[in-house]
Amino acid sequence: MPNPAAATLPEGGKRDKETMKGKKTQSDYDALGMAPVEEEYFTDLVKAKQLAFKANKVKTRYTNTYRLESHNKFRDYLVRDRAQAILTNKLQQDKYDGVSSPSLCASISEEILKAVKELDFDRYKYVVSVLIVEKAGQAMNVASRWVWDAQRDTWVSAKYETETFIALALVMACYYD
Repeated sequence: MPNPAAATLPEGGKRDKETMKGKKTQSDYDALGMAPVEEEYFTDLVKAKQLAFKANKVKTRYTNTYRLESHNKFRDYLVRDRAQAILTNKLQQDKYDGVSSPSLCASISEEILKAVKELDFDRYKYVVSVLIVEKAGQAMNVASRWVWDAQRDTWVSAKYETETFIALALVMACYYD
């Protein structure tokens, strides 16, 4: 059975303007049995969500300051005092417990980080690490390795010791511009 659509095509299989005049062409929507989606079909709720999404994507632009130094420089003695006070308050009455030590380390490090951020040093990011080790007559070495700017980056340690354990808090302050 011959294809009626093929009969309307001129030689070479291409449609030109002359053969298209006066003939209704079938669109993709008609072939699929669908109506084209138009903007009028969107509800007001969808439009409102789209506008809210676009409004949230607006980025704040800042101009370059070209300054390399911090206005409020990191003062290690303040951080050391705060970290030491937090370690003392949290661990004063505690005995070493291997099961609860990881969660205790996490809560102490979060508290120290919060206290350091309250000091509002300008242009620093912080890493706080707390280590609690049972005293069992062993030696211990703690080491860290970083890509470090010796002029601007710094670190502070605080230590608390009882009969059953040693707690060590390290606060690394990394300068960013």
